[in-house]
Amino acid sequence: MANIVITGASSGIGFEAALALANTSTNRIVALARSQDGLQKLQEIAGQLNPKATVHVLSFDIIYGDYENVLLPYVVEKLGQVDVLINNAGLLINKPFEETTEADFSEMLQSNFMGHVNMIQHLLPLMPPDSHIVNIGSMGGFQGSLKFPGLAAYSASKAAMHTLTECLALEFIDRAIKINCLALGSAQTEMLEKAFPQYRSPVAAFEMGEYIADFALTGHRFFNGKVLPVAVTTP
Repeated sequence: MANIVITGASSGIGFEAALALANTSTNRIVALARSQDGLQKLQEIAGQLNPKATVHVLSFDIIYGDYENVLLPYVVEKLGQVDVLINNAGLLINKPFEETTEADFSEMLQSNFMGHVNMIQHLLPLMPPDSHIVNIGSMGGFQGSLKFPGLAAYSASKAAMHTLTECLALEFIDRAIKINCLALGSAQTEMLEKAFPQYRSPVAAFEMGEYIADFALTGHRFFNGKVLPVAVTTP
């Protein structure tokens, strides 16, 4: 049995990863996102696919939400402890660098970095030894990978998550908590379609979601402090 918290679960690969995790009846999941409608859809579909699924949903903003009075009491009530934390929530801005404003950079860092810092800091006391933190990074922030025009702010924010993962693996050694980062290539999601309307990814969202779900439950047996490229293309 695993008690799992996943962010960004109302759409895309977060939605699919939560569904995949819910297929195992012994998993208990708290799914977080800002979209209440998306979370309710997740809960309904999870129940249809597995009537014994345990999926609790909470509309919560990982940047501005009230951790002490809203999130932590909810997680303690529903799960007690957290065995797996999947930091998946994020935003993508596609703009030429010269048109990317300071506010754009700030939004990317808040959404793709600081929100996850908040999650880790607040949930860490609930995580026992042998827990696993999975950060969702990007090939855009993976050193040596092919970069795409218009993604400077997004890629820089993901690169920050990659380095944070390596740093925290060292800090959490005494707690015996493992942390890894999956640097994802493209998957066909709403976010991708909005940023690159003409592009079709060779990877379906549900395929990437299933991979993340499996890695979250088993990857810490083999990896710690690693930033792992998950893409069908080479860097």
